[in-house]
Amino acid sequence: MRATYGFAATLTARPGMGDQLVDLLLTGLDEGSPGASEHCLVYLVSRSASEPDVVHVTEGWTSEEDHHRLFAGEVAQAIVARVDALLAKESAYTDHVPIRGKATL
Repeated sequence: MRATYGFAATLTARPGMGDQLVDLLLTGLDEGSPGASEHCLVYLVSRSASEPDVVHVTEGWTSEEDHHRLFAGEVAQAIVARVDALLAKESAYTDHVPIRGKATL
């Protein structure tokens, strides 16, 4: 499978809530969650080195349709609602088309 759709998001947690935001975003890898889907080929959660409440998420999907279909589901919507409750401001999103790369964690 190849990723044909992706995005990067920058999320800013309310002061002191960065750890909770990271933990919650990582539940996206749990079985039954969108990040655990065979259609999600990249799911990377990282943190700003200088601002612990700023969290970055990079995702790569087999298609935009697969992403939207999975995020319309009940599990994803519950995670999104919990994430939104931790945020200090609107998140910034950038859609992209993956070309090639590598991720070894």
